[in-house]
Amino acid sequence: MTEDSARDALKSARIEELGAFTGNDLPDLCDITADAIIDGDGFLWVDVPRAKVLENYWHGVLLVPERSLFVARLDGRIVGSAQLFHPSVNNESGAFGAQITTFFITRRARGRGLARAMMGRLIDAAKARSYTTLDLDVRGDRAAAIAFFEGHGFTCWGERPRYARVRGKYFAGRYYTKFLDTA
Repeated sequence: MTEDSARDALKSARIEELGAFTGNDLPDLCDITADAIIDGDGFLWVDVPRAKVLENYWHGVLLVPERSLFVARLDGRIVGSAQLFHPSVNNESGAFGAQITTFFITRRARGRGLARAMMGRLIDAAKARSYTTLDLDVRGDRAAAIAFFEGHGFTCWGERPRYARVRGKYFAGRYYTKFLDTA
């Protein structure tokens, strides 16, 4: 994709914080979540659960005060998501940091700058809430995701040899931090 076509694609794209479902939001989220699970990116599920389970998951995300849901839209349809997981109100000593979870762009919408725009929005939201640290973790075989996170200034601070097990095979996981209060 050329730089001009990527710029044009972003004209029909937007990143937003979602507080309620409207229109096709819930079916879109369920569909792209199923795609992510099939691709091996998905939410710690190995197999795609029933539609009602996915719907309940996404409804639950909106109900949890410690979670902010961000979505990427392309031509009005949701094509990616990420959550900013805030520390609980009784976590005074850890109130400086948040965690990014369920960060993904569906395969058909990749290569258009949406992941970069999503990460920028998450970082801006974290800074607006006065967080100084962002954490995330990723399965160790996700080379593109690892390169993306490292390219956005996240530093790997550890690895867990048994992070996930899929069909009897263990996968390592990597843990990352980005400090928002340093240059």
